[in-house]
Amino acid sequence: MSPNTSALRKRLEQPGLVVAPGVFDMVSLRLADSFGFDALYMTGYGTVASHMGLPDAGLATYSDMVGRVTAMAGMARSPLIADGDTGYGGLLNMRHTVRGYEAAGAAAIQLEDQEFPKKCGHTPGRRVIPMEDMVRKIRVAVDARQSPDFLIIARTDARTSLGLSEALRRAEAYARAGADLLFVESPESEEEMRTIGRSFNLPLVANMVERGRTPVLSRDDLAGLGYKLAIFPVTAMLASVHAMTQVYQQFKDTGSSAGSETPLYDFGALTQLMGFEDVWDFEKRYAETD
Repeated sequence: MSPNTSALRKRLEQPGLVVAPGVFDMVSLRLADSFGFDALYMTGYGTVASHMGLPDAGLATYSDMVGRVTAMAGMARSPLIADGDTGYGGLLNMRHTVRGYEAAGAAAIQLEDQEFPKKCGHTPGRRVIPMEDMVRKIRVAVDARQSPDFLIIARTDARTSLGLSEALRRAEAYARAGADLLFVESPESEEEMRTIGRSFNLPLVANMVERGRTPVLSRDDLAGLGYKLAIFPVTAMLASVHAMTQVYQQFKDTGSSAGSETPLYDFGALTQLMGFEDVWDFEKRYAETD
């Protein structure tokens, strides 16, 4: 178990909204981690896209994802919340997934009630499994963890296909099954978010996806509505892809970066971020001498 695991639970017990920016590869992980956030969120959408070049549509396996959890959690100083999709199968798979993510160093795992193959929460066509099946999955997840500080986030995607009332009913059932945090995915208005916020005593997750189904609100507004954890899974990735698009278009149009107006991160700062100073110090210390 990572020493960061208990830190997240303790932070959630303190006042104030916990902001967890999305990280999708090791560069974004190192950069976000340098800011000292209370938590980081390993986005399934972004991780599958960056690691495999594929859509977040149930194509990534447990082995694909637990490897990324191991790499990210092993490097991060901040607690890592990791997307565990549907648990990658049935009840036995769920137990294996929870044990694997916890051993990999994650502080929390997010689990959802979609049918397999799952889809990104702000895309159409999502279907959910029977509520009783997900209740059993949550119970298995709770029993499978080695430490109570490893948090189980139960997500329901029922709002889009079955309505808000059904999503609230499911979230309540998942709370009774032992989930530590509740995640009602893709409410479609601030009023719906307010209804969710006053319906539960457990910490609530707000998923802030720019141009998604849910309004993107300020930190104060989210806290006022009753949310405890705000994840921003793809914001940094959207900004990165936008900047890369400009750079590649410049190459296509002119054959050079000369004259480009796209803001660039300082190369020296990137070298430092990626840990080259440690390499240089090592080489000085262990330099071969004639």
